[in-house]
Amino acid sequence: MTVISRNPADPADVLHQAPAPGAFAVADAVERARAAQPGWADGGAAARSAALGAVATAVEAAAGELAALAVREVGKPLAEARAEVARTVAIWRYYAQAPYEPTGAVHDTATGPGLLLTRRRPHGVAGLITPWNFPFAIPAWKAAPALATGNCVVLKPAPEATACALRLAELVRQALPEGVFTVVPGGATEGGALVSAADAVSFTGSSGVGAAVVRSATARGIPVQAEMGGLNAAIVLPDADIALAAAHIAGSVAGYAGQKCTAASRVVAVGAALDPLREALAEALRAVPVGDPAEPGTVCGPLITEAARDDVASAWHGLSVLAGGTVPDRPGWYAAPTLVEKAAPGHRLLREEVFGPVAALLPARDLDHAVRITNAARHGLVTSVHTAGLDAVLHGLDRLDTGMIRINAPTTGVDFHLPFGGAKASSYGPREQGRAALDFYTSSRTYTLAPARAS
Repeated sequence: MTVISRNPADPADVLHQAPAPGAFAVADAVERARAAQPGWADGGAAARSAALGAVATAVEAAAGELAALAVREVGKPLAEARAEVARTVAIWRYYAQAPYEPTGAVHDTATGPGLLLTRRRPHGVAGLITPWNFPFAIPAWKAAPALATGNCVVLKPAPEATACALRLAELVRQALPEGVFTVVPGGATEGGALVSAADAVSFTGSSGVGAAVVRSATARGIPVQAEMGGLNAAIVLPDADIALAAAHIAGSVAGYAGQKCTAASRVVAVGAALDPLREALAEALRAVPVGDPAEPGTVCGPLITEAARDDVASAWHGLSVLAGGTVPDRPGWYAAPTLVEKAAPGHRLLREEVFGPVAALLPARDLDHAVRITNAARHGLVTSVHTAGLDAVLHGLDRLDTGMIRINAPTTGVDFHLPFGGAKASSYGPREQGRAALDFYTSSRTYTLAPARAS
């Protein structure tokens, strides 16, 4: 296999092209990381904290370069690319404090003298498999807590984001000892080899690949977490500010061409909200700036590949199109932000995550009906609810089978200091980010300390 990464806005622009290193290269990287891990873990909290802080400083110093690279390699609009790099800096700084967190607790024994201790210890080598759509932030929110807790890291990025991963590795390795952080480019062969060799695995990507990763890791008995996308809904109640709701939803449908696991792809209009929302959302989507991701005003850039563009274009075929539904005649892999309605219950837009700027408008009789529609999908990552009151929030939303609920806000957006994850087919294993990540990258041990002599 040859790893090739192209500019999706200008496919003739090739950023990276090289043979995949193969499974043995992955195994070698893991062994080198395993050899480096004891020294990294035993170096102490201050050393790990200083190293992660130095990574943050290095990323911040290269912010302009990294944002431009994300624009060029993965087609991320410039404003979003800059925001992602800023978030990446914040993630490294947040976890730079984690080495000082308590690693356990002390308890009295139930009977007699002695002490009971709990202590969290690193697994060893964390194998990270990351997607192309957040080429800096997702590797950061996996690697930083793994490193903070004393693990070493081997990262296998998506082929489409290879150049971003290699540049990030150059910055990270400036601050870390040899072997502590390694990037191995490649595809399925390299990813499978990493799952077969690492001591813990964190994956973000498609549902099919994620399920295979989980099966392989659990067969080995190692910790695994998998984030596998969403088929996210935005519920709009009649009392909502329709114009504001439409603006939020349009941004979450079309921002970065809908290429986020948190993007909205189903819009559930409750009762009298349907007609005004139909008009407002169609207008908002038609107004979304589509174009060159390097232009500061662009919101919706290209799809990541030609196949992805064609797949998105096929998704609206045969449906009633309210906005968009076209493929611009221009270089690059673009699709217009699209809103459709009258999708039958079995339509793929209501069953599968279509990773692009397209959403289906669905009517609901009341909130209970809207919750049932939302829960009908096999994914359950995030739901947004748009309403002027608290009744729906307090009494209706606990029944939503989603990991995150956002009130009067887009489905998109991540708070890196809080747990991130979904329900059902969206996620497997412990949550990512925040303090939850520190638990995933460590195992808890219980020690019993009894007196050496009878009292």
